[in-house]
Amino acid sequence: MQQTALKHDTEVKDGGRLELDLPLEPGVHVTVFVIESPNGASHDLLSASQSSLEFWNHPLDDEDWNDA
Repeated sequence: MQQTALKHDTEVKDGGRLELDLPLEPGVHVTVFVIESPNGASHDLLSASQSSLEFWNHPLDDEDWNDA
């Protein structure tokens, strides 16, 4: 069974409530994992990791390593 992960950054509302708009049909069962990210630290780490991916896109290096 194929499963798709959805990531949402949101704030906890009064009473510990979360509100999410999901692209799912009503009645679909979901599993929710909640991870606290103080001051948006996870967003900063995600942005940093994505911005440095260009380093790996190097055709000459790919030729060397693909044949190793």
